[in-house]
Amino acid sequence: MPMLQNRRRFLTTLSLASAAGVLRVPPVLAAESALETTSVRLAKTGLCVAAPTYLANELLRAEGFTDISYVDVASDAETLGAIARGKVDFGMNFASSFVRAINAGEPIVQLAGVMVGCVELFAREDIRGVLDLKGRNVGLEALGTTPHALLSLMTAQVGLDPAKDIHWVTHPSADQIELFVDGKIDALLSTPPESLDMRARHIGHVIVNTAVDRPWSQYFCCMLAGNREFVQKHPVATKRVLRAVLKATDLCAVEPVRAARRLVDGGFAPRYDYALQTLSENSYDKWREYDPEDSVRFYALRLHEVGFIKSSPQKIIADGTDWRFLNELKRELKT
Repeated sequence: MPMLQNRRRFLTTLSLASAAGVLRVPPVLAAESALETTSVRLAKTGLCVAAPTYLANELLRAEGFTDISYVDVASDAETLGAIARGKVDFGMNFASSFVRAINAGEPIVQLAGVMVGCVELFAREDIRGVLDLKGRNVGLEALGTTPHALLSLMTAQVGLDPAKDIHWVTHPSADQIELFVDGKIDALLSTPPESLDMRARHIGHVIVNTAVDRPWSQYFCCMLAGNREFVQKHPVATKRVLRAVLKATDLCAVEPVRAARRLVDGGFAPRYDYALQTLSENSYDKWREYDPEDSVRFYALRLHEVGFIKSSPQKIIADGTDWRFLNELKRELKT
């Protein structure tokens, strides 16, 4: 029965996507209010994080958008800034990063959880678990970055004090793997495609994989968020963007082979094998099952405990989330 439901969901997705070039407004949207804008800008970030937004292009056209652009952002922090300043309307990022941005007062609204996984912690062979990182050198691009926050949460989870028990070694991100190979750092956090390359080259071993290891696998890694002003002024457009992204997320989960090929053909991924591995190893099938508010609450609590934020989970949820569109779409997009 689950296979049948997944197949039906995928066929629905493909039908809507194929209609994009023929119908200006698909019949399924006829009862909805008119779009307030036919333009939408999305952040172009890492493959693992943003694959559904890339695959949503045809689906967005089927939703009535005629001007769809992907804006290059160089880093996690730049993605947050681009959403907050209105350089892009929507973007995908780590749940923990959005929590920190909302704590800082940025006008960002989280709309849905999209995928689980993506992040892996690599360590030297003599390090068997996170607890063994005590007194060891852990590589970072800079303190205060998303990897620093996530690694602090991972070490605090096992009872270490990330400020005292870890020796943070900062170098540009491009140097991290080389430093690891040379023995100058003992561990580092990585995401695709770098993490896939490390595994292919048998560099170190993975001691935490957020796709399968608790508690990380029980919460969304990556969320979709929008610029607050856009969401408030364009609720119809916001719902349609989210619908397109969630349908594309289903495509990642149900047909990773086809999705990976589309990512490469669209210029969003350079290597088909790494694109397929990314889609196959991470969970893009949890957006109906997991509660995104649980993920926001989890990361807000953990970040507060290690001193990265001052706001309570309740304030973060009140200031920076809006689940109305997701709740409507969960009813609409039932299998």
